[in-house]
Amino acid sequence: MASSRTSMPVLNVGQAWAVLAVAILFEVAGTTCMRLSEGFTRLTPSVLIFVFYAASFALNTMIIRTLGLSVVYAVWSGVGTVLTALIGYLYFKEPATALKMVSAGLIVIGVLGLHSASRATA
Repeated sequence: MASSRTSMPVLNVGQAWAVLAVAILFEVAGTTCMRLSEGFTRLTPSVLIFVFYAASFALNTMIIRTLGLSVVYAVWSGVGTVLTALIGYLYFKEPATALKMVSAGLIVIGVLGLHSASRATA
C-alpha cells in the first residue's frame, strides 16, 4: 500500500549547511524577540517568538538526516548562542566581559571542529 504522505527532500551536505544557517538565523530572531516581548507584554514580538522557533525547528528536521543530530544541534545552539550574545552586546548594550568573549571563542572553535568532522565523514 502506497503512502499518501509527501516526504521531505534529502539534501546534500552543502545544501544542509546552507539550510542550517537559515535555521540558526530564525532561532536567533526568536530569541531576540524574547527580549523584545518584555515578558509577553508586547504582542508582535511575543507571537514572532513562536513563528521563528517553528521555522527553525522545521528546517532542523530537514537537515538532521544529512548532517546528523549531534552536529546539527551542537552547531545550531552554539552559533545561535554566539550570535545572540553579540546582539546582546551590540544592540541591547549588555556588558561584554573578557570571560564572555573567551567563552564565545571556545564555542566558535567547537563549531569549526564539528563542521570539519562532518565534512570528513561526508
